[in-house]
Amino acid sequence: MRMWAQSHLCQKPQRVTSVLAAAFALIFLILGASQSASALPAFARKYGLRCSACHESWPMLNYFGQKFKDNGYQLMNDRDAPIWQNPGYWPVTFRIVPIWHRVSTGKVAVDGGDGQVEQRITSSGFDLSGLDFHTGGTLGKNISFYVLPSSDATASFHFETVMARLDNVLGSTWLNVKLGKFELDNLLSEKRILTLTANGGIYQLYHFMPQGDGNIFGQMGANQLGVEVMGHSYNDRTRYSASLLSSNNGSVGLPYGANSYSGFFAASQAFDAGKLGVQRLGFYAMLGEAPTTWLTNGGAPIGGSGTGNKGFSREGFVGQFYFGQHFDVQVVTQHGSDSAWFGQGYGDYIDGYASNPTATCASATGPHVCNNTPDTVLAAGSRAPTWNGVLIEPHYVYSPQLIFLARYETIKMSQQSNGPQSANPSRSDLGNITTYTVGYRYNPFMTSRAGFAWHNEFNLFHQVGTSSLSNTNINTSEILTGFDFDF
Repeated sequence: MRMWAQSHLCQKPQRVTSVLAAAFALIFLILGASQSASALPAFARKYGLRCSACHESWPMLNYFGQKFKDNGYQLMNDRDAPIWQNPGYWPVTFRIVPIWHRVSTGKVAVDGGDGQVEQRITSSGFDLSGLDFHTGGTLGKNISFYVLPSSDATASFHFETVMARLDNVLGSTWLNVKLGKFELDNLLSEKRILTLTANGGIYQLYHFMPQGDGNIFGQMGANQLGVEVMGHSYNDRTRYSASLLSSNNGSVGLPYGANSYSGFFAASQAFDAGKLGVQRLGFYAMLGEAPTTWLTNGGAPIGGSGTGNKGFSREGFVGQFYFGQHFDVQVVTQHGSDSAWFGQGYGDYIDGYASNPTATCASATGPHVCNNTPDTVLAAGSRAPTWNGVLIEPHYVYSPQLIFLARYETIKMSQQSNGPQSANPSRSDLGNITTYTVGYRYNPFMTSRAGFAWHNEFNLFHQVGTSSLSNTNINTSEILTGFDFDF
């Protein structure tokens, strides 16, 4: 949280002038699948606080909001425990976003007179995001929880978050233990992202996979199943976390392998830069292994029998830099690497994602795809794919009601796998991504009962050499406007 904001939480939001209203209309003309976000007006109702106490711009947390979350949704006073709450209080919030958007995708394969050709497809219309039901808070003093059933736009539900947490174990803020399915401790949270377009509404660094790669298990942006130990100083300036995760991309029922695990580690330090504000620097690392082969029954893979674990890693630095009362920049870097096995397309065979169908092996049941059997060997010259990326996201917070935002992401391959799935394995930049996002969110009101934002956004996504027929570059753009609300 900016230092100036700590003394201004109780001031009335600034009103938007007619000049700004005209600017909104102009920006809308220029500009003009939701991500789950853990923002609960219920917390504001419980403690009698404004939403702006915890949010720089809903749903993005400020410094105070991050400290509240790190304390297990507690202010560390008598009102934390449910026994002191009003019996009518129910910590439940739902969120959904009706939108209008226009999506233009280049070089889509379509049927033509002489076979398939590539063509740009552009569509527009009114749509819906998915629906999120948030509930969270404290079960008792220093025992907190969060549950988030979430659906897609067709009301097909799954559990996005289910976790319980022991807070301040042994009376120390340095020891907190969380168990369940939860977001990784990314300093720049994708679950509180301010953008909503298909390509701009995620952080590409958190989900990147090289072309032909079979590793779905290194998804930093996906909620994962595991246990987390987290600690922080009393003022939250210093914080660390360490998580042990099942290498299953958050899937329940152990569908992949019983003995494959990943670890996620993060630490950061904040420091006071005077009038500029509180700055924070940190690092993260995701290190793990996941199966590449399976036992079979009649040629079909057996769930939970995954073997042949191979390694992967994602590591980088994070910075949150504030420049006075209104402007900040958040930066994330990443170096990623997958085993040569994943680079050759071995990986998630259970879900049919594994992409290497080229080799066959003989067995008692006859020839079958090698991708799920223990007797596979890599092709000569196979290499581990590696890449580097950077994300830069500036914000201009005019007031708690109005935020302008932008994002630039680029990911570049430093070594290709030369796998059989690469349409052009000799091309060093195959699969490189560059994406640009600009937009703004205007909150006409923010109360302890409900949140509402008029959201406008434009995203341009560029990827090198991945069109299905000509193996050339793809450009996709999306314009979106909508009402983002929760209650």
